[in-house]
Amino acid sequence: MTKQEALKLFGSSRIRTAWDDEKEEWLFSVVDICGALTESKDPRNYWKVLKNRLKKEGNQTVTNCNRLKMQSADGRLRMMDVVNTEQAFHHFYLR
Repeated sequence: MTKQEALKLFGSSRIRTAWDDEKEEWLFSVVDICGALTESKDPRNYWKVLKNRLKKEGNQTVTNCNRLKMQSADGRLRMMDVVNTEQAFHHFYLR
């Protein structure tokens, strides 16, 4: 893991992150945020269900959510939904 990719801690939860050089901002894994905030046993499914509900409502959360390859638990790089700090606070804290 490089300086541009790191794990951040939120309580006892680990949040995968990546640095965007162009925009000079951190990006955070949405699944990890869901896991940290909900303590769900299956945060990937939690996000999938929430994402579908938001799409049906026409919510901009999903529209503004970017995808980025991040390392998964099995060590492989997989495409994941990511948000920047502002999006994370706006969409998750305010809900």
